[in-house]
Amino acid sequence: MQLNSTAFNEGAMIPSKYTCDGADVSPPLGFAQVPSESKSLALICDDPDAPAGTWVHWVCYDLPPTLKGLAEGKKAGVQGINDFHKPGYGGPCPPSGVHHYHFKLYALDCQLKLAPGATKHALEKAMHGHVIGSAELVGTYARRR
Repeated sequence: MQLNSTAFNEGAMIPSKYTCDGADVSPPLGFAQVPSESKSLALICDDPDAPAGTWVHWVCYDLPPTLKGLAEGKKAGVQGINDFHKPGYGGPCPPSGVHHYHFKLYALDCQLKLAPGATKHALEKAMHGHVIGSAELVGTYARRR
């Protein structure tokens, strides 16, 4: 599987438009080589560099397996709750230094049918044993002061 973005390359800085310093909209994402037997897709974005432990920025699931990506600011599937206690995407907003943001796409052999607002933990538990493919894209961000 492949996960990419027209807004930033692997390991590159995420433009401020997609952060708390900008419009705070989700970046455009492209999906490729999704296994043909997939029944749904799930997406998680988190920041393992957060001072209090991994910070969850986006939880999304039951995306159609035929989806080729998500346009900028586009919602699809079912939105979970991020660590800002809101559904959908919450952009990078690191308190200091450069942080790494891991966008992870999962192909699943089933639809999870979790209620809206599931946490990353609940999603990962429901996905256990159902992941048939995955891809990751990492971007970085540091706030200008």
